[in-house]
Amino acid sequence: MPISLRATTTVGLSLFALAVTLANADDRNHDWDGHGRNEALIQVGPRAAYLVDGMDDGALKRKLQSCENKPVKRTNWSIAHRGAPLQFPEHTRESYEAGALMGAGIVECDVTFTSDGALVCRHAQNDLHTTTNILVSPYADRCIKPFTPAILDANGGVTKAASAECRTSELTLDEFKTLRGKMDASYSAATTPQQYQGGTAAWRTDLYAGRGTLVTFAESIKLNKSLGVKHTPELKAGDAASIAAVFGSQDRYAQALIDDLRANGVRPKDAYPQSFNPNDVLYWVRNSAYGDQAVFLVDYNAATDNIVLFDTTGKQLLTREEQNAFFKSLRQSGVKIVAPSFNALLTVQGNRIVPTVLAKDLRAMGFDLISWSFERTDLRKGAAGVGGYYDFDPTGAVIKKDSDMYKALDVLAKDVKLIGMFSDWPGTVSYYASCMGLQ
Repeated sequence: MPISLRATTTVGLSLFALAVTLANADDRNHDWDGHGRNEALIQVGPRAAYLVDGMDDGALKRKLQSCENKPVKRTNWSIAHRGAPLQFPEHTRESYEAGALMGAGIVECDVTFTSDGALVCRHAQNDLHTTTNILVSPYADRCIKPFTPAILDANGGVTKAASAECRTSELTLDEFKTLRGKMDASYSAATTPQQYQGGTAAWRTDLYAGRGTLVTFAESIKLNKSLGVKHTPELKAGDAASIAAVFGSQDRYAQALIDDLRANGVRPKDAYPQSFNPNDVLYWVRNSAYGDQAVFLVDYNAATDNIVLFDTTGKQLLTREEQNAFFKSLRQSGVKIVAPSFNALLTVQGNRIVPTVLAKDLRAMGFDLISWSFERTDLRKGAAGVGGYYDFDPTGAVIKKDSDMYKALDVLAKDVKLIGMFSDWPGTVSYYASCMGLQ
């Protein structure tokens, strides 16, 4: 029986079957090219069906409905952003397994480091206080800013939020591995470290936070290989003094990521190293075969309606002219892929979503485009007032409900012509990509 949109087996239960299969895996498939492995295990779960059912009648809905009883194929167009952190603790083994189970062809490890130079998967050097249980562990005293309880007024209102800051670089690898991942959240009114562990948004869940196994970058590579998926490690910015103390320089930090890829037998065509720092991307292009698919990440600031772009000297580029001149210099230097957040690539004209000028400029320069991150916004009431990735539609003129996210995805695929889309719940993107025949 094909695994389809309406498969009744849940993602959580199916992880057991995935684990059993992978436990017996060997290295026979080290020449895997991105398709074909573990296809029978792909299950997108009920969410894609829920979203499609809620769409307004039209050609897009009919097309997506036409695929409901067809197998969902793994595609590199679907990229697991931190795994599947809509419901699983990000950058954990369990989150990566869930992302692969939902058909992602590429899985992301954000790369940061421990005090002894090990590369580990965390979204930031300094996020352990919200993404792990460190504050209730024996290593709470390593936090550079210890837990400070909230200050509450007489009515229980928060006058000063609870806070902490805990860094991977203050722990050895062995110490880091004792921690447990949790949903990325904190409780602002917490008066104890135990209370601070809460705060998960109502539209997410703690249902799958019972384990949360932390992994090194090398372990994520091994896991990805066993899952039959490719790798997109993002070299995270960090405290300059810590990077200098551990690696000696930013270039050596960038080289460490490449060294782990090479040491673990990753072919250059199976990896997409990423960074917001153009110097990292240019270092990879100039010094490694892995630079051929290096990805330059670009953020967007809704308040200024402008991308956030710095050149190799750290100068912020604010005008379209200087931004395009810099992008052209990157293209001439061999950078082939740019990845802006999708609110920088979409805008609304009347009742239609269309590509932005930036999207057209980058395509005209010859860049391939990837974007991020789908399923990271609560759209249950539409985009009006939501902000974030959907601030391209501030009044909710087009995105009126959660199902309308497929309208945005369709424009990103067909008009912006992305080669890949990150998602916090890859099943949503995997179903679309498989139905549309994207690679």
